[in-house]
Amino acid sequence: MEKNDTKKVLKEVYESLLEGNYDSLSQIVGYLNSGDPGYVSTYKNAREKLISLDRYAIIEIMLKEFINK
Repeated sequence: MEKNDTKKVLKEVYESLLEGNYDSLSQIVGYLNSGDPGYVSTYKNAREKLISLDRYAIIEIMLKEFINK
């Protein structure tokens, strides 16, 4: 999956969780740290969307974005 696709899906997951009144950041960070998809709600298919992405690619993209800003 390309960088832009990964970012798009990650943003969709984040926004879906916010809409469902979930703590989006905590759920995503919990999943990224542990690899346990149980950290992420199934609301609006957020879990399935997130686990379809490569965890290491997400972390790499986030780190590059952080360093470049």
